[in-house]
Amino acid sequence: MVFCSRPIRLGRRFFLGAPVLLAATAAGAQDSEIKYDRSSLVIVTAAREIKFDIEMALTEPQREHGLMFRKSLGPYEGMLFDFYREQPVSFWMKNTLIPLDMVFIAGDGTIRHVHANAKPLSTDTIPSEYPVRAVLEINGGTAGLLGIKPGDKVKHQIFGDA
Repeated sequence: MVFCSRPIRLGRRFFLGAPVLLAATAAGAQDSEIKYDRSSLVIVTAAREIKFDIEMALTEPQREHGLMFRKSLGPYEGMLFDFYREQPVSFWMKNTLIPLDMVFIAGDGTIRHVHANAKPLSTDTIPSEYPVRAVLEINGGTAGLLGIKPGDKVKHQIFGDA
């Protein structure tokens, strides 16, 4: 176990905040060891509604592992990270092999920020810029291609509107 009293990055993820106690085993887990529930969500843009099939990262080990080591992601697939309450979050791309768009979502389902084309394997932090409830990761470039932007709405059961 590791004890840290400053902002830390866990595996590929990172919470900012108070002292944290964590198990070091989750960061090295392979995809086959981490199981995710599947769901779908809809993003409502000014032009249309776009459905994504997603995996749900609901537990700390799932959020820490995320999409690390994946070699591909389908065009309308993604992963939704639920933090259960609004808070500032920060991600990085360590051990992530594909470029990703990160869609930062408020508790009411409103998109607050989109970080496009996060660079694979980078350890640079990517902040939410605002407190958010969830983050949707999709293929890099998809948000721009589909016109997904701040102010659009995400419909999913975690936001109480699905």
